[in-house]
Amino acid sequence: MDIWELEARESVRQTLADYTAATDRFDLRGVGACFGPDGVLEFSGGPEPLKGPAAIEQGLRAALAREPGSPQQAPTHVRHHVSSIRFEAVTRDRAEVSSYFGVYTDIGLDHWGRYRDVLIPVDGRWLFAHRRVRVDGFSVESLMT
Repeated sequence: MDIWELEARESVRQTLADYTAATDRFDLRGVGACFGPDGVLEFSGGPEPLKGPAAIEQGLRAALAREPGSPQQAPTHVRHHVSSIRFEAVTRDRAEVSSYFGVYTDIGLDHWGRYRDVLIPVDGRWLFAHRRVRVDGFSVESLMT
């Protein structure tokens, strides 16, 4: 493996970690910063895909908002655990990556699923061109549905 590919893979891993850390801190601007200018965040079976860092931040903020008087409590903490990061393909201008996630909230394991990602180099970093989130299951007590 050439040095450029090792550097690309480490930058991809950093972006995956930055996204996870920002999500766990409810830092929606930080989440958006993990996407390229035209980056897309898509939830399989969910709302319309969000395109671009500002739209991603705004869309996630709206999704997290609770209706006044809602019986469902908002989580006080969120911890994502990402595993089995697999590089499907890596070229100098594109990386395809898959991984699994489990999300823990106040109730314990809240929901789980998988990520399918395409990242591209942007100004010395590898950022999401497309992130597809597929939730495979929710706890019956989920705080995130």
